[in-house]
Amino acid sequence: QVSLVESGGGLVQPGGSLRLTCAASGSIFSSDDMGWYRQGPGKEREWVATIYRGVITNYRDSVKGRFTVSRDGAKNTMFLQMNSLRPDDTAVYFCNIRHLNANYWGQGTQVTVSS
Repeated sequence: QVSLVESGGGLVQPGGSLRLTCAASGSIFSSDDMGWYRQGPGKEREWVATIYRGVITNYRDSVKGRFTVSRDGAKNTMFLQMNSLRPDDTAVYFCNIRHLNANYWGQGTQVTVSS
């Protein structure tokens, strides 16, 4: 059984920064692909970033250069460093892991960017 718990969300002013953490428990592999998704108010869930096999990263265009995804394989933890935050980054952020051909999701953490 795999479980994911996100933390680090909160209220931040435009231009500010936050660091999200996703803690995974269970018998996952350091080579499992992990990612971040978000769902803004009245919007569908959208992909934000992925880290493949703990090394290769990919981002949606709107966050490139502002967000950085990383992973501590030894601690089964993934991070999302978010800089230069904008109001349209406001959303519930979810982490995801693809493990043995199954997808697992956390409960999400709220990020609100507002002055």
